[in-house]
Parts: sequence; structure tokens; C-alpha cells
Amino acid sequence: MLEQSFAEIYTKFKMSLYSKVFRQLSGKEEGLSAVEVFCVEVIYALGRPTINEFASFARISPPNAAYKINNLVRKGYVIKQQSDDDKREYHLDVTEKYMNDYGITYDYMNVVMKRIRQRFSQEEVAQLEHVLKVISEELMLEVPLNRKFDETVFPK
Repeated sequence: MLEQSFAEIYTKFKMSLYSKVFRQLSGKEEGLSAVEVFCVEVIYALGRPTINEFASFARISPPNAAYKINNLVRKGYVIKQQSDDDKREYHLDVTEKYMNDYGITYDYMNVVMKRIRQRFSQEEVAQLEHVLKVISEELMLEVPLNRKFDETVFPK
């Protein structure tokens, strides 16, 4: 059944993330909490959001968002860059430190993508890519993303 197969895949990716987050939690004195990891993942997925865009997506108040972001900046996992257009506004970005320590979802996805390319024909991979693109761009409109994932994130 389609629903079960999709749920299993989605759950396996989540479990990979959770496992690695828990491993990082136990190994770092000044690491990130699970909530902080989720905050940085949202910032990364939104693709350089402003503090207000992050707050709006997370459905938290701007002062609460600013507090969380300042902690992430202090720990070195997020940077705030002043907007060229509006000097009162800052865009958030994930640091290389975060990607090295926690950019863990994408590592496992790369492993799975490599296995897909080995297991299936080029035509089947192209069809899967087409189906996934339609799902993302047409069927999941409630969760817009600014980030475009490219070969720097997912090398072939």
C-alpha cells in the first residue's frame, strides 16, 4: 500500500536524524538540544529566512525566536547577516560548524540516493525524480521552501 511504504521511508529518515541528534547530545558539552537542532533545520530548509519569517513558520513570537536564534549564534551554529535592502533586517544562515556536526539528514539521504542509482535504471530514477518533483511543487503547497537543494548538498 502506498501510504505504508511512504510512511516507512519517512519514518526511517526521521529515525536516522533522531539517532544522530541523540548521539550528538551525549557527546557535546556545548552542543544543541533537540529543539535547537529542529530550529536550525527549519532555518536551513527555509533558505536564509529573516527572524520574522522563522518566527512565523515556527509559530512563535518574534522575541522568542530572537532568543532562540541568539543562543544558536552564540553557540556558532547560525549567523545573522544584515540585509542589503533593509538594514534593520537580518537573514539567518546555517554555519559550516552545524553542517559538520549535525548536517546529518543529508548524509543518509546521499547514501540512499546512491543506492537508488545503483539499484534502478536511469529511466526509473528519472521517473522517480519526476514524481518527487511533482509531489514537492504541486501537492505540498502548505509547506513552501525557499531553499533549493543542489549538488553541493546532494552530490551524485
